Amino acid sequence: MEEISVFGLTANITASRTFPNGFVVTEFADDGDPLDSADLEVADTAMGPNGDGLTWSRPMMVECAVNVIPQSQSDLNLQALVDANRVAKGKSSARDIIGIVWRYPNGMTVTLSSGKLVAGPVVPSGTAAGRMKSKRYAFRFEQVSRQTSSAEVA
Repeated sequence: MEEISVFGLTANITASRTFPNGFVVTEFADDGDPLDSADLEVADTAMGPNGDGLTWSRPMMVECAVNVIPQSQSDLNLQALVDANRVAKGKSSARDIIGIVWRYPNGMTVTLSSGKLVAGPVVPSGTAAGRMKSKRYAFRFEQVSRQTSSAEVA
């Protein structure tokens, strides 16, 4: 039987200027996926005018998003990251280079590096039910590596 729980998932996020020592994210939202990563398109295809099939590989950034509990320590740190990297008239950006190390309960580690924060909330939002909305922060990375544990392979 396969155990596929993500109970105990953690993320260690570093930002080159704002959080060089990093911070750990554990306070994941209950109404959004704790970690979401879209499928990566590794190739593209087309047809020439005479029906010839064409294919080519294309580089793509690896995107992942994290959803956290509003006002948690994780949210406050991620909000500080948004504030530091947001550009505006009369405001400079930290231009942080982001790294995230995901640790899964089965011992697998996924490391994302050479990344940027690309989206995050600036104004806290609420739902019609009277509750604060969970916060979603999205990142894109140049590199990803995966290390499996010996327990996972067995």
